[in-house]
Amino acid sequence: MSATTAAAREAAVRLTLEEKAVLTTGASWWTTEPFPHAGIPEIRLSDGPHGLRLQNDERADHLGINDSAPATCFPPAVTLASSWDAELAERVGRALGRECLAHGVHVLLGPGVNIKRSPLCGRNFEYFSEDPFLSGVLGAAWVKGLQAQGVGASLKHFAANNQENGRMSVSSDIDPRTLHEIYLSAFRRVVTEAGPWTVMCAYNRLNGVHSSENRRLLTELLRDAWGYEGVVVSDWGAVVDRARSLAAGLDLEMPSSSGLGPARLVEAVNSGELEEEILDASAARVAELALKVTAHADPDADYDRDAHHALAHEAATRGAVLLKNDNELLPLDPGADTRIAVLGEFARTPRYQGAGSSKVTPTQLDDALTALALAAPAARIDFAAGFPVDDPQGDVAALREEAVRTARAADVVLLFLGLPPSFESEGYDREHLELPSEQTELLAAVTEANPNTVVILANGGVVRLAGWIDRVPAVLEGWLLGQAGGTATADLLFGSANPSGRLAETIPLRLADTPAFADWPGERGHARYGEGVFVGYRHYDTRELDVSYPFGHGLSYTTFEYTDLRVTGSDAGLDVTVAITNTGPRAGHEVVQVYTRAIGSQVRRPLRELRAFAAVPLAPAETRDVTLSIARADLAHFDIGVGTWLVEGLDHGVDVGASSRDIRLTATVTIDGDVHADALDADSTVGAWRAHPVGGPAIERLLERMRKTMGAAYPQEGSPRYRMIADMRLSQLAKLPIVPLDFDDVEALLAEVRHESPGASRTELPRRS
Repeated sequence: MSATTAAAREAAVRLTLEEKAVLTTGASWWTTEPFPHAGIPEIRLSDGPHGLRLQNDERADHLGINDSAPATCFPPAVTLASSWDAELAERVGRALGRECLAHGVHVLLGPGVNIKRSPLCGRNFEYFSEDPFLSGVLGAAWVKGLQAQGVGASLKHFAANNQENGRMSVSSDIDPRTLHEIYLSAFRRVVTEAGPWTVMCAYNRLNGVHSSENRRLLTELLRDAWGYEGVVVSDWGAVVDRARSLAAGLDLEMPSSSGLGPARLVEAVNSGELEEEILDASAARVAELALKVTAHADPDADYDRDAHHALAHEAATRGAVLLKNDNELLPLDPGADTRIAVLGEFARTPRYQGAGSSKVTPTQLDDALTALALAAPAARIDFAAGFPVDDPQGDVAALREEAVRTARAADVVLLFLGLPPSFESEGYDREHLELPSEQTELLAAVTEANPNTVVILANGGVVRLAGWIDRVPAVLEGWLLGQAGGTATADLLFGSANPSGRLAETIPLRLADTPAFADWPGERGHARYGEGVFVGYRHYDTRELDVSYPFGHGLSYTTFEYTDLRVTGSDAGLDVTVAITNTGPRAGHEVVQVYTRAIGSQVRRPLRELRAFAAVPLAPAETRDVTLSIARADLAHFDIGVGTWLVEGLDHGVDVGASSRDIRLTATVTIDGDVHADALDADSTVGAWRAHPVGGPAIERLLERMRKTMGAAYPQEGSPRYRMIADMRLSQLAKLPIVPLDFDDVEALLAEVRHESPGASRTELPRRS
């Protein structure tokens, strides 16, 4: 036991029942109640994942409606994830921690590692990826960086909060394998590798049970299975019944419930509904958090605003994804005497972050129009707004005509398009994947006037490209680039920065192709996750669906070659080494991606799954050996038969490449499987007996006797009649008069299995009449 833990328990003992109830409920919108007589200080919490949203208590809200103190607005998770760079995510976390210290904030509410189940989720800009491995690695790095500064993270939203419509009450109905492999996996990785000081429960229900009252989730999994020792906090207003939530494992209710929560706890303890020891444990955990975070507080702390702006700029340049660059139109020459048409209001009024609780008031804000002029002083830059943003009264036709005239007179067009703020936000989901019609109509008119057009996108969630991308030679997907996005965009377009972002989510051809399309958004309060584990590229690639751009895709101004793949195995897992050479004229980052395929698996698995990655910087002509490790546990699937993770003993394909569909090198390695055995009884199928390590050899002796007795009548292995036998229960088989097998044989089989597998079932056998 640490000294802080011991001190916290001693402090909690000094509290009365009523005080413990108050300690475990917020005192205000952003703070907990201090108890000076027990030595327990106040905790101050604040949003958010890509920038500090510090508000005073009088103007507090959780939807980004009211202003907050200026802070660095780093690129949101959608952009940071596209860097595929854990070290960069950790540095952003460290910077956020320094800003929290400077403002007296103890816990920052992030990161969000919910999976992008559907591109329609209005809050996807706050989440990393459709892939749980990428989400977990980046989330863990972010947490490590933040907490290295002595500021607590709040891992959210636990769990399966994958849509905004109905989020306060909808039930995410998910089968066990999908839940563990897709929707809990990133949370587990962050908890076990980074140890966040708080975990935030979600609003939604999970398989019918409110997340705030889900003991299976908050205690049995989080604490007992994963070893979590920190504080579980509610999302703001997520608690339904305070006594039931505390009993389930939720330590701290936020925000203040105006006394209702503490009163409910006191009543529950006094009535015997709730054991006081449970309240004691939660009070001690909250007290320990208070002591831990305030021990790092520094009233003289400050941060370098210019340095943090520079880090935001770096993250923006690393996160933008060059989707298309026909005929190497980009980069543009910054020294050329060129006439450039800059079109689109987003060039002048940047869309740089999402709406809702993560909305930050930036310390400064770069716009692309100004940055482009500074980056290319020899060029003539003409601007036209082209379309109104969230303004139904704007004169669309007049704006379009002005933009077309400007385009026609230019050598090259830089067309800034994207989603208006009203299209995506916390609190509601999108209705479609299209750009606003006034933007696509503008694009059609502009490309007809000048086909030398580059599109720069600003959007927090995927937009459909299929209707217009063939009209333009180049597209830069900027996502939401944060406060330094304007300068970053200019640097990317003119080549002082080399695009290195890679897609952390697939861009589909159409909404109907998406995995959750048939079940979205659910009905009658239930969202059925019928697609199972086939989420994102696992769906598109396994079903061989055409997409606009695959998971992991991204272009560069240089080229890379992959050679000399080597795979070595050990008890710990696999080490994958590959030589990467920069074969082009510019320095750049290549994102090396390693996927595995389970060859001949006994369960339905995706075609391939991401297991390791690295963003590798290379100078021109430089070659570097890159070694990536795959933990043995990451090769496992969640086995519904035994209710735990298992590694199958089979061949695994190791695919190394630049996207899930751009595989450059491949190898095959054999993995020894975990020894396990499903429980067998008389009602287990013949096929299940044959697959059992003990029952298999035993039943083979009986099947051989059947072969000899039945002769030519015995079905050939693999035939339809043989498969019928394999699907029969052993007790059924023993009843058939044509089969030389009786219940004494079955009992002998069961006795043999029980001897070797003591946990085997003891089913009573009926006798053949």
